[in-house]
Amino acid sequence: MALNLAQRWRHLPRDSRDTLFLLGVIAWTVLPHVSHLPLWCTALTAVMLLWRTQLAVVNGPLPGRWWLLVVLILAAGLTLWTYRTLLGKEPGVTMAVALMALKTLELRARRDAFVVFFLGFFIILTHFLYSQSLPVAAMMLVSVWGLLTALVLAHMPVGQPGLRQAGLLAMRTALLGAPIMALLFVLFPRFGPLWGMPRDAGPSSGLSNSMRMGSVAEVALDDTVALRVRFRDRVPAPDALYFRGPVLTIFDGREWWPAPAAERSPSELGLQPLGRPLHYEMTLEPQRLSLLPLLETSVTAPVVENHRVSLREGLQWRTDRQPVERLRFDAEAYTAFRHAASATPAELRDALALPPEHNPRTLRWAADLRQQPQWAHADARALAGAVFAHIRSGGYSYTLAPGVYGETNGRAAIDEFWLDRKLGFCEHFAAAFVVVMRAMDVPARVVTGYQGTDWAPVDGFYIVRQSHAHAWAEYWQPGVGWVRADPTAAVAPDRVLRSRNLAPAPGMVAGAIGTMSPALLAELRTAWEATNNRWNQWVLNYARGQQLELLRNLGFAAPSWEDLTLLLIGVLSSLALAGAGWAWWDRRRVDPWVRQMDSLRQALRLLDIDAAPHEPARTMAQRVRERLGTAGEALVEMLHTLERQRYGRMAVRRPDTALTRRFRATARSLRRNRSAAPAV
Repeated sequence: MALNLAQRWRHLPRDSRDTLFLLGVIAWTVLPHVSHLPLWCTALTAVMLLWRTQLAVVNGPLPGRWWLLVVLILAAGLTLWTYRTLLGKEPGVTMAVALMALKTLELRARRDAFVVFFLGFFIILTHFLYSQSLPVAAMMLVSVWGLLTALVLAHMPVGQPGLRQAGLLAMRTALLGAPIMALLFVLFPRFGPLWGMPRDAGPSSGLSNSMRMGSVAEVALDDTVALRVRFRDRVPAPDALYFRGPVLTIFDGREWWPAPAAERSPSELGLQPLGRPLHYEMTLEPQRLSLLPLLETSVTAPVVENHRVSLREGLQWRTDRQPVERLRFDAEAYTAFRHAASATPAELRDALALPPEHNPRTLRWAADLRQQPQWAHADARALAGAVFAHIRSGGYSYTLAPGVYGETNGRAAIDEFWLDRKLGFCEHFAAAFVVVMRAMDVPARVVTGYQGTDWAPVDGFYIVRQSHAHAWAEYWQPGVGWVRADPTAAVAPDRVLRSRNLAPAPGMVAGAIGTMSPALLAELRTAWEATNNRWNQWVLNYARGQQLELLRNLGFAAPSWEDLTLLLIGVLSSLALAGAGWAWWDRRRVDPWVRQMDSLRQALRLLDIDAAPHEPARTMAQRVRERLGTAGEALVEMLHTLERQRYGRMAVRRPDTALTRRFRATARSLRRNRSAAPAV
């Protein structure tokens, strides 16, 4: 069957073959957009491409303009119905895909093909509005090559030029332009609006600004990378790797929310770092929140390009806007610290509030604990220890699938977990711990973020995934301040001490590889993440800071974007002059075959045989035979050999220089013989 298809492909008319190739490139280019397009657009595009394919195979007539107008109105109407507008990223991409597919039904002339090429390159660009990952870049590189090949085919003369020939020419053209592209990438100034991602291109998963039962477990099922860390000097212990996110103080009985957090300085928050600081580099993936999940805890704000970072109450480092692009910056942290040793009752009011008529059994359990003689006058630290002891011995289990709590009675979700089923993820333990502490008149709050890392030995980074999302608690100890308490460590110490997550079920392919060889699966995953990290570090994170650092390395004392622009103009001007010089030299370059013929004509002039520049070797051989007779047979044979070398079945790419030398030597020898012969 494959052989039959290959034979049919070779016997297709050129127009049909080129059209089918172009349709294949279009389908490949549109394919990654399928997950972004509405279903009707995907179906309409597939129908139009298949229709055009059928017309190309049977060489059928293209549909009339009324048909195209109807389909155009239908596509525009469905786009307006889907998005309520024709403006913006989503409707724009939808219309561009539909228009390109529609234009293939109007491929009547070369100018129509050029419109399709233009739309194809535009759609390639739109893919990077959704993702700038390495797989998408690789797929679009193939699309660029395919469109360039189709463009070369459209410019080739009549006949049946091969796809391989056109593909090689397109690749050569792209490679010739690659140095200019690389130069522009390195030196073109990064302006925020030009190089930034649109605001609606943010991540679909990650930390949230609220927490309800099960929300952290949902994030923990996502194995994508949240951030990468490279420690400059020393690596902290796994149980100290807490990356702080939103601090949730307000509890309405179902959901936890942050209290309004004003901007504060470290001294206003009573922050007291202990020990030596820890220096690290963080590469942060796009976030859903306007905050930096820094390692606990930082005293100074990191310098983040194009962002203003400020410290808020709760030790939260906020940014002035949502990081929708990958950020790389240096930071320092203290894994041992104290903060807010004193507070007024008003400042702690929210951390003591419990919604009325919620979880009455848990509140009664906490009151009973507090009334026991050994805890009646205990401080917050001792009460927290008692709750921890209860979690260790109370029959609790740590699981990703604890089921839904509060389904029958929304006011008793904590009761159901704490006293009945006792199955939970980190947010269940953190939320119940805070409720119990508040019931014992101890201010407490929930903190969400990430805990733990995965070591990537290939590139030296520690990877924090969304599956490291974690919730822990803090309680107020008078005279000390807020104290971290992680109830999950009481029921699942490996989760905190060794970063061992509850892994979700792998996919089909990963599961098959993991079944055959878990070590191979781990190596493949590590290699892929290291490659992806290099792509992020060297390409996606090449921002203005790296450009200015390059200028400093080139000798600019205080570089600016104006220096960068001047350097770019200077380099491009030098390249343009070099190109002009090469063109001037190339203009004088003579084809080697023409140079060989000139040399042969000069040799024949020694024998008083003239040949015009346009006369071929066969004509020159005839002149030699007429002039010299049998004495010139050697020259005649060499001229025939030259004819075969250039135009025969075994034609060669370059002229035979040895033949040229023999021809000239033979001509000189014949001239000497003629001069030595006695006159008759």
